[in-house]
Amino acid sequence: MSTEIQNIVLAGAAYLVAAVLFILSLKGLGSQVTARRGNWYGIIGMVVAIAATLAVAEHTPRPELLAAIAGGGVIGGLMAARVGMTQMPELVALLHSFVGLAAVLVGYSLQLGSKHMPTTEAVEIFLDVFIGALTFTGSILAFLKLRGSVSGKPMLLPGRHMANLLMAIASLVLAGVYASKGQLWALGAGTAIACVLGVHLVAAIGGADMPVVVSMLNSYSGWTAAAAGFMLRNDLLIITGALVGSSGAILSVIMCKAMNRSIISVIFGGFGGDAPKPAAGAAPAAPAGDMTDLDDKALASALLEAKEVVIIPGYGMAVARAQHAVRELTDFLRGKGVTVRFAIHPVAGRLPGHMNVLLAEANVPYDIVLEMDEINSDFPATDVSIVIGANDIVNPAAEDDPTSPIAGMPVLQVWKSKLVVVNKRSKGAGYAGIDNPLFYKPNTKMYFGDAKGAIEKLVTEVKSRG
Repeated sequence: MSTEIQNIVLAGAAYLVAAVLFILSLKGLGSQVTARRGNWYGIIGMVVAIAATLAVAEHTPRPELLAAIAGGGVIGGLMAARVGMTQMPELVALLHSFVGLAAVLVGYSLQLGSKHMPTTEAVEIFLDVFIGALTFTGSILAFLKLRGSVSGKPMLLPGRHMANLLMAIASLVLAGVYASKGQLWALGAGTAIACVLGVHLVAAIGGADMPVVVSMLNSYSGWTAAAAGFMLRNDLLIITGALVGSSGAILSVIMCKAMNRSIISVIFGGFGGDAPKPAAGAAPAAPAGDMTDLDDKALASALLEAKEVVIIPGYGMAVARAQHAVRELTDFLRGKGVTVRFAIHPVAGRLPGHMNVLLAEANVPYDIVLEMDEINSDFPATDVSIVIGANDIVNPAAEDDPTSPIAGMPVLQVWKSKLVVVNKRSKGAGYAGIDNPLFYKPNTKMYFGDAKGAIEKLVTEVKSRG
């Protein structure tokens, strides 16, 4: 067997191992218990893939390539180490843009280096560059929206759906021209349309729906990688891209269901995403009553007298980095015989799994952290529910008010508890910008203050009585 054939066989075996490791990584990331192991599977799989690719290269890897790999690894490690959990959505969006840009550069590299291009290869290049360009500009805008550099309000231009349709038709025509004649101008024009389309689609999505957009861009980046795999005749890239693309699409569907959004509105930039229209003469219900608050002493007494306590964390807990104080409160109450559990909404913290990661970081036991569907039926038997920095995910208007922008969105039914305590920094509305009737219910008390400082004061108070 020649050395070249041996290298091909070894590379195929290494790619197979890497693909299995990537699959195990995705499986591991599905649970807090196995998430750390899943991360290591992914890291090892990527190292195997890079090493195998370099080993079978026709020429010795150039120093510039090795320097780029090492530099990219260092930069990525530093970014991951420095980013806060509240900044994770915008970092993910930024990383998606890198995948799209890489695909565009690879496509143009193949175009410029090929004199006689088969039709199938031309189609692969155009598709890869088009999806890559759309992903690149869409991800950049998503990053800027999440970062707050541009407004999170949806930009709903008149005739936007017709504009999208015309751009799609023009892209198909350009794809046909490029596939038949291989002319660079057609690829360039298609790239320009894709860049505009990426911006237009994401601009039409409101800030409250950006988590779903990030998830969908994740799917786009995966399909971009798969298309690049076909261009480069790399089976591992095809497999990896398909895994990322399909898992991102599945996650997007799950998130759309959790937020009562149509997946079509995400794909086509706001199509069908308008708020429900009220019936003639109807208007959104105005909250009745006044907010009433309570102090540390009253809340400490209620918690120590309770048998069942549920804590509902939200974005405010993440911003304040209050998870360690919450865990300290949990440990003390459990030591006093109080049953304490956590209720997690699928999109709490604007990113799936965000709250789970924060609680795991604070060493909160996995078995007391429950999903919405697992715990919603237990609220009527709950003595005290503590909402920490959450708003829209506990808003009863989603069930009671058909005119509400979040009507139909599945929410945590905390208002069925005997006592609801809401920790907020102020009386302002939540991320979706709508008021919450929960705050005015007779069994709800407000506990104002920064989450970390407020919970630390509460911990001090309950311990002084223990």
